[in-house]
Amino acid sequence: MIDFNAEIKSGESLANIVLNSNVSIYLKELHKHHEVVVKNYTLPDNEIRTAYWVDNTITITTKADGAICSLGCNKNYKGTYRKTFRTGMFFYEIAELSKRQRIFNGSLILEDDFGISYVIPSPFDEIADSIQDIPANLRLDEIYISDFSSWVK
Repeated sequence: MIDFNAEIKSGESLANIVLNSNVSIYLKELHKHHEVVVKNYTLPDNEIRTAYWVDNTITITTKADGAICSLGCNKNYKGTYRKTFRTGMFFYEIAELSKRQRIFNGSLILEDDFGISYVIPSPFDEIADSIQDIPANLRLDEIYISDFSSWVK
């Protein structure tokens, strides 16, 4: 059952929706119990993606075959990651609760865990080259889980 209070599991699941599973197993519940907006888009390499925005709280992104390749949530989501991190936290709170923070592709990675990231909001996503460039009072309202390990290269 889809649950906006469920634990966020890095590289694994969010809202009890499992990364790399097929969206088809969730469609009946999604459309029966939630408001869903579906949009297709094309990546620069011409790969097709479908995004499902659910109750203005989570985003499910799939490949053309329906395989879920990323899951995101915003400040409406109530579940936590490691029983500590959640959406809507200020950067200073995250920095105090984690030992290492790194910036990759406009996202904040904690503890070198490349299965989860906080989205750094505009304009800081473009201008923050180091952790010191992120204002302490910047609120981070979005978390995504996926396999971000290719960013390390």
